[in-house]
Parts: sequence; C-alpha cells; structure tokens
Amino acid sequence: MNMLQKVSQFVNKTFALWVIVFGALGFFFPEIFKQAGPHVPLLLGVVMFGMGLTLTTADFREIFRRPRDVLVGILAQFTIMPLSALALCWIFQLPPDLAVGLMLLGCCPGGTASNVVTFLARGDVALSVTITSCTTLLAPIVTPSLMWLLASQWLSIDPWAMFISIVQVILIPIAVGVLVHRLFGKTVDKVTCVLPVVSVVAIVVIAAAVVAATQQSLMNAGFIAFVVVAIQNAVGMALGYYVGRWCKMDDAKCRCLCFEVGMQNSGLGVALATVHFAASPMTALPSAVGALWHNLTGPFGATFFQSRWYRGDEPHEIDVTTTAKAESAA
Repeated sequence: MNMLQKVSQFVNKTFALWVIVFGALGFFFPEIFKQAGPHVPLLLGVVMFGMGLTLTTADFREIFRRPRDVLVGILAQFTIMPLSALALCWIFQLPPDLAVGLMLLGCCPGGTASNVVTFLARGDVALSVTITSCTTLLAPIVTPSLMWLLASQWLSIDPWAMFISIVQVILIPIAVGVLVHRLFGKTVDKVTCVLPVVSVVAIVVIAAAVVAATQQSLMNAGFIAFVVVAIQNAVGMALGYYVGRWCKMDDAKCRCLCFEVGMQNSGLGVALATVHFAASPMTALPSAVGALWHNLTGPFGATFFQSRWYRGDEPHEIDVTTTAKAESAA
C-alpha cells in the first residue's frame, strides 16, 4: 500500500506533464487514440465515480458554516467564465463551431484539479472542495441553460438533451460513488490512494482522444483556439481572485476562488461536444486545449502564490482531512 501511495503521489504531482505527453501522442498518432473517442463519456464517468467515492456530508458543511463564501464562488464560476467566453467570441469574431466550443468550456463547472492546486497554493481547501461539488451538482441545470441562452446564436442547442447527458456522465456516477462509499466505507477508504491514478489515466486518455479527433482542426485553428482559451483562463483566475478581494475575503479564500473560477471541467466540455456537436468537431477544440492549458497554469499559479514575489496574508491553516479528500478526488 505504501508503494501505491508513492505512485499515486508521483502521478498526482506530475499530472500536467502526463496531459502534455499524451496530448502530443494523440496529435502524432491519431489513429491509435481515435479509438478511445466514443468512450470519452464513460471515461469522464469513471472520474466522477471516483469523486463520488470521496464525498461525504462533511464536504458540504461549508454551505452552512460559510454560505456567503460558497454562494460567491458559485456565482463567480457561472458568470465570469461564460461572459468572458461570450466577449472573446465577439472580439475575435470566432467561427460558429469554435465559438460554441469556447462557450461550452466557459459554461462547465469547476474542475476537480482545482482542489489540489488550491492545496498547493495554501488556499482554503475546504471551501474549494465545497464549491467544486456544488457547481458540479448544479451543472445539469446551469450548463444547458447558459448554453441555450448564450450560444444558440451560433448553433442549435438542445438544453434537454444536454441535461440528460450531464446527468448520465456526472450525477449518476457521483451518486453511485456516494452509495458505494456509504455501503462499503471501510473497504473504499483502504483503496482511496489508487483513485488519483485512475482519474489521471482517464483524463489523459480523454485528452489524447480529443486531440486525435481534432488533429486537423488543431492545425487549422489551433493558434486562435489556444489564444482565446489562454485569455479566458487568465481572466477567470484574475477576476476570481479579485472577486474574493472585493467581497472582503481573506487571502486563502481569494486563492481558492482564483483556481475555482479559472479551472474548468474540460473533460465535461469534451464529452458534451463529442455527443452533441459531432458534426462540428471543432467544438471540442477549446476543451481539448483547456485540458492541457488549465493544468499548466494551475500549478504555475500555485507556485507564484508560494513565491517571495507574492505579498499576501499569512498562510492558511491546512485542513488535513479535507486535503486528503481533495487529492483523491483529483
């Protein structure tokens, strides 16, 4: 078990590297990784099942202890990223399929990797886990609604079909994970250290599959996709941080909001694009780029917050239990 924990910690710390490596493999050997394309929703379901295995009622205690902080995080997530995506679509006059893809990435909930990055940045991990859990559970309603409201001007959006897809790839796997943990808690706790490895494997295969499927789009529109995703990510991280400042939150909470808002569940964006916009493969491109880019800027941001160049408040006291859960979920 100690060996598994060491392997898990190594894979977790080098997550961004594996995403880049397999993304490159997907680009140069597309025929191999295209075969995983139809299984993207299943792979994302595996990641969400792992998240469900680590969730308990204690993870939602922050809703009642600090409802204002949680509400600010949820509202920031579902306003800053969709509106910044909309602004970038207008500013860069993106083609319809690329515009819908960027909107899809912006309308997704926060990614679970933000929990680990918040821990590395010495942010408020308990708040991060709660906001991620809440935005993920709200996604079946909020994501299709935002897409129908903001992206219908480019392509036809079926919010009901999107709702069903998100329930299938997010809510059901999470619910099953929670149920399994409830029934077999002690056994599950013994193998929790394996979850990061399983999640990382699933995510890097998703990244490779999407890069393989969008190879031609990457060559044709990869630069502009990279530019808009990078700007959106920077805007989300910066505004997330300063929303915390404007709301008079302490520095640990501001760091949490930085990553919660800026880092999206790009795997969900990929899955939804694959299922609902199969005729327009470029819609998956922003989420594919986001899977790579967000997992680079997150650790970089955490390093900055720990550096001598950053002048923040005193480091936040770390909740060891919540941190362990965050690492397992990611």
